Amino acid sequence: MSDSVSQVLAKYELGALTLCCIGSHSALDVCLGAKREKLRTLVLTAARRERTYAQYYKTRSDGSGCVDETIALGHFAEVLDAGVQEKLLARSAIFVPNRSFEVYARQRYSYNQIEQGMRVPFFGSRRLLRAEERDEPGNQYELLASAGIRFPRRLKSAEDIDGLTLIKAPHAKVSFERAFFVAASPEQYRRRSQTLIAAGVISEQGLAGALLEEYVLGPTINLNFFWSPMLGELELLGTDTRRQTNVDGARSLLAIEQASLGGAFTPSMEEAGHMPATVTESMLEQAFDMGERFVEAARAARPPGIIGPFALQCVIAAGPPKSFVVYDVSLRIPGSPGTKYTPYSAYRWGRELSVGERIAKEVVLARAAGRLADILT
Repeated sequence: MSDSVSQVLAKYELGALTLCCIGSHSALDVCLGAKREKLRTLVLTAARRERTYAQYYKTRSDGSGCVDETIALGHFAEVLDAGVQEKLLARSAIFVPNRSFEVYARQRYSYNQIEQGMRVPFFGSRRLLRAEERDEPGNQYELLASAGIRFPRRLKSAEDIDGLTLIKAPHAKVSFERAFFVAASPEQYRRRSQTLIAAGVISEQGLAGALLEEYVLGPTINLNFFWSPMLGELELLGTDTRRQTNVDGARSLLAIEQASLGGAFTPSMEEAGHMPATVTESMLEQAFDMGERFVEAARAARPPGIIGPFALQCVIAAGPPKSFVVYDVSLRIPGSPGTKYTPYSAYRWGRELSVGERIAKEVVLARAAGRLADILT
C-alpha cells in the first residue's frame, strides 16, 4: 500500500464503514453479515453477473435485502484501477478478499502488484493470500509442515507411483482450473495422461508441472475457522463438504454405469456448491489443536499472520484412531454460506453466526476498541 492502514483510517468516516467484496464466491454472506452489524455494503460486479446483487438482493426501502450499492466493472481485476480504488476509499471501504478476487486479479497482476497496488485496507492478511498457491515460496505445504500437520505425501515423479495417487494438472482450456485424474501405477499414469492430452483436457507442458500426491481415502470435511485478534481466540464457525460438478454426478451412478463412462472420463472437481456436514464430537479437540498450530505457523512465517477466517480442507482418514489429513488450505473467507447450519458457532456465541456476520462483528468490536489497524492490512 502507498499509505499505511493507520493513514487510510485517519481519512475514513468510521461511523459509516462499508464492507466491500468482489461479486462472486461469498459476497452475499459478507453483505448479510454486515447488515446485521449495521455496516454498509458494496459489491463490485462483473458484466452478465450483476443482477444478483444490483437487483435480486439489493437493499429495499423496507430494510430487506443486503446489498446497498454496486459498482460495475468490466473485469474483476479492475478493482486495482486507480479510479475504482478512489471510489472505495471515498466510501470508507474495508475490502474482504475471496477466492474469486485472487483468481481474477491474478489474470492481470502478480501477487506483488496486488499486495502493493491495493490501497484499500483488507480485512485479513494480504500477504498470506499467495500461500494458497502451491508454486509460491512459503506456500501452504510449508506452513502445514512447520505446524506439524499431516498432508498427503507428495511424489517427485510418476515413476514413484506405488499406490492410489491423485494427479493435479493445469486444465488446458480453463486457466484457473485444474484437471484431476487418479492412477495406481506408472503404466496407468502414462495411459490415462495420454488419453487426456489427446482429448485436449491437459497439455504436455501442464502435465510436466503437475502435482502428484497420495490419494487419501475418506470423507472430506472443511474446518472453517476464525482467528480473532480482538479476543485472542480460535473459533470453529462451521464445517461443510463440497459438491463438485461431474464427480458428484459419477458418484450417483451404479458401478456398471460408471464403467460405461470410459477411459476418457475426466473428473472435474470444480465447486458447484456446499453442504453442511458435522464431525464427531470426539474429533473437535484434534481439529482445534490443528487450527491453533496453523495459526502459530502462519504468524511466524508472515506476520501478523492470520486475521479472521481460514479453512483447513481435510480428509478424515481411517484409523484407529481416525485423523484429519489436510489436502488444501483457504487463507481467506471460505466459499460456503452453509457453515452457519452446523452447530459450532452457536456453541460459542449462543446462536448460529455465518462467516460474514463474524467478520462484521470483528470489525465492529475493533472500531469500538479503537483497534481497527489490528485487523486490517
